Amino acid sequence: MPSTSNNFVLPRPGFAPSPPVPPIPAPSESAFTTTFGALLPPAQYLHLHQGNAAYYPLPPSTPSPNPPRILLIHGVQTPALGLLPLVRALRASFPTAHLALLDLWGHGLSDTPVLPHTPALFHSLLDAVFDALAWPTAHLIGYSFGGALAVGYAVSRPSRVQSFTLVAPAGLIRSAALTDEERGHLRGGGDEAAARRWVLEFLGGYEAPPGDWRERVARGEVVAEAVRAWQMREHGGHGASVVAVVRDAGPFDSDAEFLKAVQTGIPSLVVLGELDEVCAERDIKELGFGNVVVVPQVGHGVVRERVPEVAGFISDFWTKINLTSSG
Repeated sequence: MPSTSNNFVLPRPGFAPSPPVPPIPAPSESAFTTTFGALLPPAQYLHLHQGNAAYYPLPPSTPSPNPPRILLIHGVQTPALGLLPLVRALRASFPTAHLALLDLWGHGLSDTPVLPHTPALFHSLLDAVFDALAWPTAHLIGYSFGGALAVGYAVSRPSRVQSFTLVAPAGLIRSAALTDEERGHLRGGGDEAAARRWVLEFLGGYEAPPGDWRERVARGEVVAEAVRAWQMREHGGHGASVVAVVRDAGPFDSDAEFLKAVQTGIPSLVVLGELDEVCAERDIKELGFGNVVVVPQVGHGVVRERVPEVAGFISDFWTKINLTSSG
């Protein structure tokens, strides 16, 4: 069954199963918190036809009649918990803001729909979070694949996005730099098991958690390697979702979407790590993004490894656009 097979392959775009196949269920919240603690607020659940998805509202710590609304979107592999250090820093600077996180499909406590993992599948999930929170509009922060989703969401729903911040966004990786065999894995039609192996290798594999990860978690730290390993072990659909995202959800060659996002005129900020190979300063500026800042001597993990600098750049941006209330 898909829920127990580590080699399960999700359908490609245009090949949704008929009749529909039930989603692969996520682990329980108690299983997650037993391992990593209750660092996030209790999960709220969206019960959608694609599956159940978890989101985590964080109301203002200082009451406000009209709080700014912020939705943070994580990347592939590490779920909402991975953005908690950034959330903590932003809440300290903007106590009147209403923030929310979500677990994307196949991550954390969200099911894996047995459907093509296209950008539209994830955009509809963001719609559902907006609607559940009764947010007509919000400011977006997207990290890595979450950055690509924020770009696509701003393009397709500009009236719902007040600003967007991209931290080390995916979307501009060049498929031309891949071998013919690797591009074949992205296109499909061949050995899907080989494609799965290649995707996981492309992402760098799954690094073993450090030996002291349990002690660090007990101190309230987020140990991303441990969270990723737990998902691969405990979430029956996680690996399949990761592979499908890389194949089909737009991390490669999405230049046109980024260009359209600039053309919306929505205020934006891009925060990059100087050593990041996923998104280079030159590439993002060539597409018209003018508000780009670079954190020196750090790579793609900038969102967790350099939290004070990232939070500081976002805080400066929000101050410039007068982030005091949401219309």
